[in-house]
Amino acid sequence: MKAPAVTERRRISVLGQPLDALTWDEALRRISTWAARRESRYVCISNAHSVVTGTQDPAFGRVLREADMVTSDGAPVAWMMRRLGGAGQQRINGPDLMWRYCALAAQRGEGIFLYGGTADTLVLLQRRLLEAFPGLVIAGTISPPFRKPAAEELAADVAAINASGAGTVWVSLGCPKQELWMAAQRGQVQGVMVGVGAAFDYHAGTVRRAPLWMQRAGLEWLHRLASEPRRLWRRYLVTNSLFIWGAAKQLLRG
Repeated sequence: MKAPAVTERRRISVLGQPLDALTWDEALRRISTWAARRESRYVCISNAHSVVTGTQDPAFGRVLREADMVTSDGAPVAWMMRRLGGAGQQRINGPDLMWRYCALAAQRGEGIFLYGGTADTLVLLQRRLLEAFPGLVIAGTISPPFRKPAAEELAADVAAINASGAGTVWVSLGCPKQELWMAAQRGQVQGVMVGVGAAFDYHAGTVRRAPLWMQRAGLEWLHRLASEPRRLWRRYLVTNSLFIWGAAKQLLRG
């Protein structure tokens, strides 16, 4: 299979965190190119929480800066990129990126690997993906423990991923755990790792995603906050406020 061409990388700094200015087609094309070659890469999906965390946590900020691609998840981030020169920048979020890529992978007969979530979620997720994309090759799945895995467990996971022949590894461990995991495995995992947060739960149907009108209006965060207020109140109310403050300062500085 001939790999599609990759466009030159262009990044825009939002609160000091560089994100890739690209279209949906360009994002999918980059992942497809790397996957066809089984290159060890990692892709971060960055929303306001992720951007703010990158400014507060030097280790996490370094992971974002060194990622092979960072997409603009979240309406505030995409809006900032448009204001800073990324004309027409769209919101490229994890659940939709995974769904669109699975459609392409099914057409090509390209294997994907699912890493994260519970065992029950993975069963439901596989069923849903195969119903939607009958030609999709799910080369393997792993539900890792919630605790930090032992060295031998991690080595076994990496060996299983590499032996599967999958071109992409979809990682659902939550932020910042998934980003740190992917960065640590670059050079070990022979494939493109994409951190997609709650995408496994959304597609498996174990967590209800915001209605389409809320997604289009940039209010998906509000739906998640209303669904899990105790767990997410700090993430959205505090970090969103910090993002707005930081964005205002950046824009005022010109």
